[in-house]
Formats: sequence, structure tokens, C-alpha cells
Amino acid sequence: MENLAVDEFVDLLRKNKLKVTNPRLQVLQIMSEREAAISQPELEKMVGGDIDRVTLYRVLSTFEEKGIIHKILDLQGTATYAVCSSSCNDREHHDEHVHFSCEICNKVYCLPESIYPNIAAPKGFLVKHVTINAIGICRYCQMEHKGE
Repeated sequence: MENLAVDEFVDLLRKNKLKVTNPRLQVLQIMSEREAAISQPELEKMVGGDIDRVTLYRVLSTFEEKGIIHKILDLQGTATYAVCSSSCNDREHHDEHVHFSCEICNKVYCLPESIYPNIAAPKGFLVKHVTINAIGICRYCQMEHKGE
């Protein structure tokens, strides 16, 4: 995810009819600086005492409802969050991309260049969401464990 300026965060919040608050801006700043998805416990550590757990939960929940972020489960089943594409909104998410889960560090990365296959559901079935996860070793863990 590219690092966005505060003005862009303010515009994003206003576009989604959300009040501009320090907790929302702080969460957007942290998430935009990360390449991998982040869990609520990780976010809690990063914000320290600036944002309490309930407020952080509400920020994440609101952002997910508005299509600002999307949720991905890591290999342990923990919810992690990543910033959505600009085409997502509160009516539809466009996060139809593969997620890569590293089996060493457990980080989850969005692979937006990956295209989903066409899912042909049987008659009478309605596909609402598709999740495809690639599992392997990320480049950082490969570099760290090179030569072992």
C-alpha cells in the first residue's frame, strides 16, 4: 500500500461521510505505511495508549463497513486488515485478489495483480464471496533464512 498524505486521509473519511478523528487518521496512517495486512492486536501495540481497544475495534469495524479496509484471516485464524482499492465502497468490496500467507512470519500480503478464476456455482447456489490464499514463504523470511 502506498503511503498517503494526511489530506488524502481526510478526503477519504469525508467521502465516506465519516467524522475526521485522530484515531481514524492514525489507523489510516499506520495501515498505509505497511506492505502486509495488520491485526487488531498489532495495531494496539503500535498506537500504544493513544487509542483504547474499544475505539480501535469501532474504527476497524466502521472502515470495513465503508469499504475502506478488508478483512483477511491469517494461518492461525486471526483477522488481519488491509486497505481496500479506491473502487471499494459501503455497497461493494472489490478485494477479489489472492492473499499470500507466509508460513514462517504469518504475515498476510494482498496480491492485487492475481486474477480469480471464474467460479461456476451449481444451479440454486449464490456465490457471495471467494477467498483464495497462497501459502508459502515471503521474500523477507527467505532473505532472513538464506544459507541455513
